[in-house]
Amino acid sequence: MAKQGKTVPFFLALSIMIMFSLTSEAAVKKYQFDVQVKNISRLCHAKPIVTVNGMFPGPTIYAREGDTVLINVTNHAQYNMSIHWHGLKQFRNGWADGPAYITQCPIQTGNSYTYAFNVTGQRGTLWWHAHILWLRATVYGAIVLMPKQGTPFPFPQPSQEVNLVLGEWWNTDVEELVNQGNKLGLPPNMSDAHTINGKPGPLFPCSEKHTFVTEVEQGKSYLLRIVNAALNDELFFALAGHNFTVVEIDAVYVKPFTTQAILIAPGQTTNVLVQADRVPGRYFMAARPFQDVPIPVDNKTATAIFQYKGIPNTVLPTMPQLPASNDSSFALRYNAKLKSLNSPQFPANVPLAVDRHLFYTIGLGINPCPTCLNGTRLTASLNNITFVTPKIGLLQAHYFNTKGVFKTDFPDRPATPFNYTGAPLTANLRTSLTPIPRLSKIAYNSTVELVLQDTNLLSVESHPFHLHGYNFFVVGTGVGNFDPAKDPAKYNLVDPPERNTVGVPTGGWTAIRFRADNPGVWFMHCHLELHTGWGLKVAFVVEDGKGPNESVLPPPKDLPPC
Repeated sequence: MAKQGKTVPFFLALSIMIMFSLTSEAAVKKYQFDVQVKNISRLCHAKPIVTVNGMFPGPTIYAREGDTVLINVTNHAQYNMSIHWHGLKQFRNGWADGPAYITQCPIQTGNSYTYAFNVTGQRGTLWWHAHILWLRATVYGAIVLMPKQGTPFPFPQPSQEVNLVLGEWWNTDVEELVNQGNKLGLPPNMSDAHTINGKPGPLFPCSEKHTFVTEVEQGKSYLLRIVNAALNDELFFALAGHNFTVVEIDAVYVKPFTTQAILIAPGQTTNVLVQADRVPGRYFMAARPFQDVPIPVDNKTATAIFQYKGIPNTVLPTMPQLPASNDSSFALRYNAKLKSLNSPQFPANVPLAVDRHLFYTIGLGINPCPTCLNGTRLTASLNNITFVTPKIGLLQAHYFNTKGVFKTDFPDRPATPFNYTGAPLTANLRTSLTPIPRLSKIAYNSTVELVLQDTNLLSVESHPFHLHGYNFFVVGTGVGNFDPAKDPAKYNLVDPPERNTVGVPTGGWTAIRFRADNPGVWFMHCHLELHTGWGLKVAFVVEDGKGPNESVLPPPKDLPPC
């Protein structure tokens, strides 16, 4: 790992390049991110939005496995800013992870910070986004990590690659909406459109210019790198008249399988191969939400166009058959097909023995709020504990052993077991709020199994959970209450999918396993921004090991102050 200041010893990268020039190259990739406000028009509405380099979505980061990446972020906007490199493991280097007040204090207006990290043992599609307030509504972009030079994909080489970043658009100022909702104790208004590469497509007004088109040639194959950057919606995605072959999720290769549509939760990425082997024409790619409980969502369909070369724009595109918006059986079947490649080159190193068993219930609650419209505010919790954001970075407090910033007494299981997914529970819905965040301490290199259990507190709902600093194996999932006596016998411990973000099914559970070999403070939260804001989050303090490469690196000199 290069030292964490703004400069990297270039001779080191050069010597590596010389040593491995026959088979691979390691390089230093430098990017400048200027966070700035720009006026953007969508759906007949113009408004100022926060962007990176004036782009919406922001620039794509390109690197190879083994590269060092330096991204200098300069904040010209009126908001404090931090950026998370979603899915990058950041070994011993939480300082480059990005969630505000967890691994760093935000970059204040007029200031800069250089995120410096190595791409170690990872290749595939990831993404980056703002990790403060709801600013990731417009501050996001793709990360494309190519394999080492000379290392082929474990699937047929595509003729071309296309990045497709799915998002959401609000006609009004998102931060104002959220602040207004918080004052009233209510959720903010849902988005006005979904987008593909920042564009809603021609089914929306004033969108002729705001339609993403990719031109293809008959007989060629295309790798679509798909990211769900939406704030609050799981999405179905399909291409009219064409099948997808799924080859990768969350930058991990999977056993290829064919499907007419994919399901992708906020925070997840999926790579699919498409053969341009149909009658030349114009075909819609379309995204719309999956929601299998009666909770309001922006249910409009975003579209982009897959256009064969030589076909005029006057030809009307064909629309794909997407699953019904409440098709939970498709969702369960689709996720069951995802399996790690588990080849000699890309093994699935699933922890078989477990040192620490965790069981976290996911719930909603209603806490008193004297200043809110109804005198109450919606909250969210794990094990009935609503996370309270600290005033300084938790990683700093951990590294410098600063007392009184957090406790490490987050419970391994709920204090009171109950029928988690039975009849809707509307009594005793207050969640525990303490002025100091409660974290979970994990011994270095221990193996952890975490069961995430949805509950019917107010309502069951699907929740995509993201763990920073790690990939994990999704060893089991089911509907209803997790049964510790019977369900582990059904686990897949051979080739389970390896991810960084997993959907917990509505009224169900998901079991994940990982080895805690990355010391630091690592955030875990629901990737629905609404629920994160309500407190559906926690952090793990993974202790240092005993060896020289088993402790958190020193903080960089330009780490932003609080």
